[in-house]
Amino acid sequence: MSESVPVRCPVCRNEHHYEAPVYPCACGAPLAPRLDPDGTATAVTHRAWDDEWVTVGCSACGRESEWPRPELGCPCGTVLRIPLLALSAEPRQLPAPRRAFQPVTIRTARDAVTAAAVYLRWLGYRDIRRADQRPTSGIGLAAHGLLAQVDPTVNPASRRDVECLWLTAMTESTHCVYFSLAGYTPDARVRADSLHVPLFVLDLTGTPQPVNSQADELDATGAG
Repeated sequence: MSESVPVRCPVCRNEHHYEAPVYPCACGAPLAPRLDPDGTATAVTHRAWDDEWVTVGCSACGRESEWPRPELGCPCGTVLRIPLLALSAEPRQLPAPRRAFQPVTIRTARDAVTAAAVYLRWLGYRDIRRADQRPTSGIGLAAHGLLAQVDPTVNPASRRDVECLWLTAMTESTHCVYFSLAGYTPDARVRADSLHVPLFVLDLTGTPQPVNSQADELDATGAG
């Protein structure tokens, strides 16, 4: 619903009710100029091109566009210019899209840890460091709100590996994620799904590949 305000004609002193027009933004959202309920309408005595248009900002996408300035014709013959609270609405702050992920080629076990850390940083995690507790296999990484395990060995991660990571994360009241170079055993994947642990496989290009739905969701949404 658009805004409405009382408008008094400065010539005949009659009061009218004015409702702001609603315009269609290019994004599809409705938008309308912001009316000033405490302002005073002025009579239009001459026309100028710059005075005929008003900038209206869309609160949905932030786009600004030009639309006719609101006016009202009084029965006495006076054209009234409606007072505006602001020329544009306050645009909503949109999150910046994530840049494309730049992988780190994996040649050594150290490269695997680096690739996982780069990926976590790309997801939006900060202050990535070595975890205080050493995992059952591989290397532990920690970030604010997250505990990660990177397994660069040639053996698939086991059910016990997943459970140990989850238990450690539980004791620290944080989320967890597992990265493995050799993949996971079938029972490890089943257990990870039941514990809601995201599983990733590190390919040799250094790009983590989601293994389960929890990993798909984390890859899509990031740390936020």
